[in-house]
Amino acid sequence: MRAYFYILIVGVLGQFSLVGKPMVVAHRGASGEAPENTIPAFNLAWKQGADAIEGDFHLTKDGQVVCIHDANTKKVAGKNLVVKNTTLAELKKLDVGIKKGAAFEGTSIPTIGEVFETIPAKKKIYIEIKCGLEIISPLLREVSKSRLEKEQVVFICFDAKIIGEVKKKAPHFKAYWLSNVKQSKDGSFTPSLEDSLTTLRRVKADGMSSSSSAVNDKFITKLQMTGFEHHVWTVNEIKVAQWFADQGTQSVTTDFPGRIKGALKAKAPN
Repeated sequence: MRAYFYILIVGVLGQFSLVGKPMVVAHRGASGEAPENTIPAFNLAWKQGADAIEGDFHLTKDGQVVCIHDANTKKVAGKNLVVKNTTLAELKKLDVGIKKGAAFEGTSIPTIGEVFETIPAKKKIYIEIKCGLEIISPLLREVSKSRLEKEQVVFICFDAKIIGEVKKKAPHFKAYWLSNVKQSKDGSFTPSLEDSLTTLRRVKADGMSSSSSAVNDKFITKLQMTGFEHHVWTVNEIKVAQWFADQGTQSVTTDFPGRIKGALKAKAPN
């Protein structure tokens, strides 16, 4: 009986990523060195060896899916246009690169199709849904039009309801709930691990992503032992990335994919 229990535990843990080798996900591309959510940032991420890119997506007035974090363009372009009230043609006129330096002058907001075109074979994209349910069908249409395999596409969102809708309409894609879980000084979590597991089960998510300061080793282990993946954002320090690698976290999202990828590759066992 003990032998069987040991084999079962090893088998469960074996479902998850190899310890020391989490995927490195470029947060909005290599956004520490290039304008976030742009083609230059995504291309730089691939050049630096990222396993995946993460991008944020909104829907325009004319139903186009575009890559931008905020609901308006003020932060990236200096001009305050609300994305959902603006056409793609109007958004394309904005320069979202110059703030990062003259080398990026003239960079425009990309469509999701343009982002897809940067993705090499076997690499992945984490599609973060930043608006409401209305974007799901257009997103799925864009994915179906692309050359990407289903294993290359992952959906993420802070709104568990949206993750549930993605899994309902497209259960063959992986989808992770981005949780705002926080740890108190007494060691308790809000929401609790039990509440988080309830949410994950209810929406049929494949896993949960947390901020780098939100969870401890026990939380991650319990999450994984119940069959859910653990992912983490945004990790720019090598020691923090290595700690999560040691916990078996499946992916580490970072603004500096070259730095983190190099450090984890050097540390990983042969």
